[in-house]
Parts: sequence; C-alpha cells; structure tokens
Amino acid sequence: MGRYVTNTREEQQEMLRAIGYESFDDLYRDVPEQMQIHGELKIPCGVSELEVQRRMEAMAAKNKVFPHIFRGAGAYHHYIPAIVDSVTGKEDFVTAYTPYQAEISQGNLQSIFEYQTMICELTGMDASNASVYDGATAAAEGVLMCLDRKRTGILVSAAVNPQVLKTIRTYCYGRNVAVQVIPEKEGATDTQALREMLDEQTACVYIQQPNYYGILEDAEEIGRLAHECKAKYVVGCNPISLAVLKTPGEYQADVAVGEGQPLGMPMGFGGPYLGFMAAKQDMLRRLPGRIVGQTVDSQGKRGFVLTLQAREQHIRREKAGSNICSNEALCAMKASVYMAAMGPEGMRRAAINSASMAHYLAEKLQEAGCVVKYSRPFFHEFVTECPVDTGMLLTRLEEEGILGGLPLSGRELLWCATELNTKEEIDRLAGIVKEVCGR
Repeated sequence: MGRYVTNTREEQQEMLRAIGYESFDDLYRDVPEQMQIHGELKIPCGVSELEVQRRMEAMAAKNKVFPHIFRGAGAYHHYIPAIVDSVTGKEDFVTAYTPYQAEISQGNLQSIFEYQTMICELTGMDASNASVYDGATAAAEGVLMCLDRKRTGILVSAAVNPQVLKTIRTYCYGRNVAVQVIPEKEGATDTQALREMLDEQTACVYIQQPNYYGILEDAEEIGRLAHECKAKYVVGCNPISLAVLKTPGEYQADVAVGEGQPLGMPMGFGGPYLGFMAAKQDMLRRLPGRIVGQTVDSQGKRGFVLTLQAREQHIRREKAGSNICSNEALCAMKASVYMAAMGPEGMRRAAINSASMAHYLAEKLQEAGCVVKYSRPFFHEFVTECPVDTGMLLTRLEEEGILGGLPLSGRELLWCATELNTKEEIDRLAGIVKEVCGR
C-alpha cells in the first residue's frame, strides 16, 4: 500500500464526467466569483528534497530538547517499548479513522475492545468507552455524566491540575452548571470543608489521585462523604500509579478518568494525547463517545460492534449523551500495545522505580538547600520551596541540559521523576542546585 493515492488528468476528467460535469469550473459554478482564485497561487515555488530537509532541520534546531527531564504536571517522560511504534506505525492503523459502517472493520473494533478491557482492569471499573480527546476532556465529560434534574452542583478539589479545572468550568459554563472548588489544606483536599459543602444539590465530587502536587489523597474518605450525601464520586488518576496504588474501583468511585499519555505516548507539545474513561455498571449508559461490545454473529462466531450509540451522530443532538466526535483510536491502540508489552509486572516496576527515584530526588534536593513543602505521602511528584528565585535556578539547570521542576511561584517548584531518571542524573542535578543555593 502506498502512502499517497494520486490520480492523473485523464482520471480526473473521467470522474468529472461521471458526476455530470466537463470541467472543474463547472463543478464550482455555484461558488461566488469573488471567492474563486484564478491563475497561479501566490505561494513560493517548489524546492528540492535536500533543500526542504535543510530548512526543516534548521527549524527543528530552534527547539530545546532536554536529555534530562524532571518535570511532569500532567505529561510524563516514561520508557516506551520499541514494539509500540512498530505496531501502531503501520499504515493500516495510522491512516484509519473509525469507519461509520464500523462492523466491516473487525480488526479496528477488536483493538478498541481490547483497549477498553485493559482500562477496566487497570481502573477496577466495569465498563470503558473508546476514549476521548485528553485527560482534561475526560474529567469534564466525567462530571457531566453525574448530572440529573435534581442534582446540578459539582464540587472539584482545588488540588487538581489547574488546566483540568479550567476545562471543567468551560464545559459547565455552556450547561449553566455551578462548579464549586473544595479548598485544599496542606496540599490535599480539605475533607472538613467538603463535609460542609455537600448538600442535596451536589451531583458529584471530583478529585485527582495522586493530586496535582503529587500527594496521595484520602480517596476512601472523600468517596464515603460523597456517597453519604448520595452524590457520585469521580476520580482522575495517573494510569502508571494504578499498577501499585488502590484502583478507583477499590475505593468505590463511580467514574474513573485520566490522561493516557503515560501509556506509550511521547511528550509532544500537548498532544495528540488520550483521555480514558471508565465507569461502574449503573453509569454505563451515560458514558460518552464510542463503546465497542463483543457479540456473536448468525453462525455463532465472535464479532465486535459499536453499542449503546447515544452520540449526536446517531440520535437527536439535544438527546445525545455527549457530542464527542473522536475516539482517538490510534492513541488508544498505542496504549493497549504499551500495556500488553509491559504487562502487569512491567507496569508495576515502572511505577515502583518512578516513586523510588522521586523520593531519592526529594532527599537530595533537601540536602542541597530546598525544602519539601508538604509532609504527606506522594507518588512521583512533589513540591519544594527554594531559598533562591526559581527562574534563576531553572536557567542554570537548562544550561546543563536539565529541565527542572515546574514553577508554581517565585520560590516553589513542582518536581517529577520517572523510571527514566537515574541516581547519577539526580546527584548531578542536586550538585547544581546546591551551587545555586550557595550551600
């Protein structure tokens, strides 16, 4: 199969005649004259392959590619097995969008079904959709799943990713849904404030586990409080952490959502990424987007179908469960190939090594003069307070090819470590921090 499908002048004329036209001018005769372009386009002339390559390389050279990364905040630098790109880089997958006569593409549907199955196993939930745009979109769709006529209030922890909170607010603004922010206390959700905010109007409570500061929330207690008020419980989670932490299913979450980028997708200017969503059985019919189900055909053979199609492409828009129009199929396939290649033990080792490196990093930064701001347990991210301006510290690290933590304020940095970081890297970073801090 070639990468491009071309056609000749003769073939173009044949297609025009087949639809009743003699020329392209005839084809576009209903387009106003002032909207048409005649003659040559005002674009530069073509250049040779060598010249194009040189120009592209010159443009790419303007990017700063860091060999040492200690920043997360929603996008994480994890090891990706070579087989992930090898399998998903095939043209059959790269060029394919989910077909509208979906059942004729059994291979595509099976890959999505396998992805859904793995997401359910990872989150401890009963059902998963075929994914959405990204983690922030998944969170917004997840809270909207919980609304009903009597309950229209949404409570969101102040300790979630700020970009996720903004996305939830944007979605809810268009629906006239009130969003209240639960205060944080010492870097985590204030459960006492949550008790006071919950009422009979509350549709759901949304938290992030681990939260934006890397801290492990008291997820079971928050879920208990939400359910006591008969509100739903939505949890945003880091998929790598689920290999070692309790799953949302284990602390009785109704909906689990998250950013799937750590599952085999490189960091790349914000995307394309993958929003995963899973829910308990009683919330299945509210899941947005595509859902692939397994069945048998008239001959008793296993087959796959799109099921519960409550999307705006299938029913009236105002009755649709969601207006999500993409299932991020290629990214979902990358996630499923990654999870299959790593296996439960491989993902567990990635999670353990990430946490181990993060705690070693925290220890070394404290020795270098920084202070870990919160004393709560954390996974692979944490916040430090620095004795010097963060801008000055980050600039010095950048000179050494190190991308330091994300600045939260003039003296606070959010650090991250994964299994790709080494003790030698961390020791070198700590030495530079110590030098800048004057220790």
